[in-house]
Amino acid sequence: MKFIDEATITVSSGHGGSGCVSFRREKYIPRGGPDGGNGGNGGNIIFKTDTGKRTLLEFRTKRSFTAQNGAPGKGKQQTGKTGKDTIISLPPGTIISEAETNRVIKDMVRPDTTFVFLKGGRGGKGNKHFTSSTYRSPRFAQPGEPGQTVTLKLELKVLADIGIIGLPNAGKSTLLSVISAARPAINDYPFTTLSPNLGMVQVKNGEPFAVADIPGLIEGAHTGTGLGIQFLKHIERTRFLVHLIDASAIDNADPLNGFRTINTELAQYGKNLMEKPQVVVLNKTDIPEAVEKADTFIKATGLKTCFKISAATKNGIEDLKNHLFALLCQYHEQDSSPDSE
Repeated sequence: MKFIDEATITVSSGHGGSGCVSFRREKYIPRGGPDGGNGGNGGNIIFKTDTGKRTLLEFRTKRSFTAQNGAPGKGKQQTGKTGKDTIISLPPGTIISEAETNRVIKDMVRPDTTFVFLKGGRGGKGNKHFTSSTYRSPRFAQPGEPGQTVTLKLELKVLADIGIIGLPNAGKSTLLSVISAARPAINDYPFTTLSPNLGMVQVKNGEPFAVADIPGLIEGAHTGTGLGIQFLKHIERTRFLVHLIDASAIDNADPLNGFRTINTELAQYGKNLMEKPQVVVLNKTDIPEAVEKADTFIKATGLKTCFKISAATKNGIEDLKNHLFALLCQYHEQDSSPDSE
């Protein structure tokens, strides 16, 4: 499953500037010839991918983009100024299609892709251009060519930035519901979630990011037990993972049992899932005995960074959201740096 973000926009390239009709008027030159300059070309509409962008949210409010018109030509054979291009930044993975026909124009899948979509109208020729040995005083010029206007559909098929994994009933759906506007089905029995739910998480002064609630994994998932293979495939398409653990269910005799079960399934499935960064989060710490069990787990793992939260009471949620956003920013900085190529 992929999260699909869509927007419809209208783009217009600039009109070409009109050519100029002009004749030299200088002292002692009573019959100066034509000297009208050409009009400038209109600006282009250019799309480019920007790894710092992850959603199409901005296109919900701004839906029209117009490049600058070319300036008209002037006397003394002065060419009009070319109109400025309008550059529209898109997150990688955005598909540009015609709105009416759904014909795909460009799949902006790679970072640092630049695509000139609409060229501006050509500037008109001034009357100087039309002079010849037999036609010495043309008194006309060309108008500039009009720009083009197209309505487009933008479709972003986002790989979820973050996947929430864990055993059934760890509280993944509840966590997703409190950090985003997603409203997954939540009940106290295994496999409430049969397919990933996705939500957009908003942090203060930051762009939203996508989080997927991956259905509960169980022992043997890598062999297809339950819907294991299907669930593990979803994890492939995330950038990093939140490993959610029900702290109240931790066994003091073997506190790492559940944690080990999930990671064993990731390792057995392969696809480099164990290489994905994991943020370990201990949930349900509103239950008194869960706090002590959480401390036992942290001591057993030796983890320096481990979040203790309660999705039910929202305790610790803001700190977790800010931490995930910071990690995501680091990920994108590394992904877009020259050394990462």
